[in-house]
Amino acid sequence: MSDTKILLSEKDMPRQWYNIMADMPNLPKPPLHPGTRQPAGPDDLKAIFPMALIEQEMSTQRWIDIPQEVLDIYSLWRPSPLYRAKRLEAALKTPARIYYKYEGVSPAGSHKPNTSIAQAYYNKQAGIKRIATETGAGQWGIAMSLAGRMFGLEVVVYMVKVSFNQKPYRKIAMETWGATVHASPSNVTNSGRKILESDPDNKGSLGIAISEAVEDAATRSDTNYALGSVLNHVMLHQTVIGLEAKKQMELAGDYPDIVIACSGGGSNLAGLSFPFIQDKINGKNLRAIAVEPSSCPSLTKGEFRYDYGDTAGLTPFLMMYTLGHDFMPPGIHAGGLRYHGESPLVSQLYHDGLIEARAYGQTSVFEAAMTFANAEAIIPAPESSHAIKAAIDEALLCREEGKEKCILFNLSGHGYLDLASYADFMAGKLEDYEYPAKLIEESLKKLPVI
Repeated sequence: MSDTKILLSEKDMPRQWYNIMADMPNLPKPPLHPGTRQPAGPDDLKAIFPMALIEQEMSTQRWIDIPQEVLDIYSLWRPSPLYRAKRLEAALKTPARIYYKYEGVSPAGSHKPNTSIAQAYYNKQAGIKRIATETGAGQWGIAMSLAGRMFGLEVVVYMVKVSFNQKPYRKIAMETWGATVHASPSNVTNSGRKILESDPDNKGSLGIAISEAVEDAATRSDTNYALGSVLNHVMLHQTVIGLEAKKQMELAGDYPDIVIACSGGGSNLAGLSFPFIQDKINGKNLRAIAVEPSSCPSLTKGEFRYDYGDTAGLTPFLMMYTLGHDFMPPGIHAGGLRYHGESPLVSQLYHDGLIEARAYGQTSVFEAAMTFANAEAIIPAPESSHAIKAAIDEALLCREEGKEKCILFNLSGHGYLDLASYADFMAGKLEDYEYPAKLIEESLKKLPVI
């Protein structure tokens, strides 16, 4: 197929989410209650989540129906386009065939509404009036603010302070849709105040912001918590990306040898790759690559063990690749990837060898972003640019080896609210940061022994 854009109609939208737990060779170990250290059950989670999401979190059912109300809102931007990156192929002089699934067409500019809309729907059905959440770079905060507006929910967002300062327009977008935004750590919660007392200049982390949002939700009966990544139900909702991509690759008469996505908490990677990993589990020859920043290398340098999902220790223990819940990553511009751990599902698949991982410094990532922008005309988000960097490296390897492989990556968001990051890159202000092994060891020593 010679088309640049491979498009589906609204009638081709997936009507069900794909649950990879039905096919995994090994299921993740269960979350543990932070007090008893026993497997956490529905009663332990219902204080901050609606029962429908708790059921999805624990389900091993392969296909889960998408509610019509969710599909109606998905149709504002779904199905998203699949592009053949012909101009990038030409610029790289590669025999590889490169495709990208473009999630930046959503109203929020990223893949995040695939789960924020679903989470807002289930909370509204449960009678919840208010949602507390965190955001790293701001993409999840924007998506949850949009979803709150769609379903008439009040939304409060704890935004990692370094991104709050780096990305003011993300804050404005959230406020445009009616959300209240706090720089985290904040003086609004006990966990935020405690951190500021010991470190007034703390730049924040996703772990800290999660602590604040969970505390907010747990102390108000009208409020639930919503998470933009990591948890099983979030991975589930994002699979609409890969399910559409499989249909589009079929229309293109092609199938990927390599599937690539950036990975912080895992939702981006899961969304594109899980429907393809189902094929891999069933015998298909396929590589799936998770790409993370070298400054926050949870998969490539973390340990596979139980850890808190937040800094203050309010969440259950999750079995995941982690750098330690009090790990403080530097303030890189890919704020959505600055999380200390990985999704338990992604972690288990990586542990079982079904997913590969690699890490890059941010200067090479921005170089790849510039190459892509000048070839394909889309300015990508810094997070997505990690996937672009890996895709370019694989394409160049194809050129060196003379192999015609098919590469598919997830362009999970645009970078039009990240232009300050590009300005810093072009001015030579960005620095690479390889997180020292000694500091990771010190952080891991503080983990609970379970």
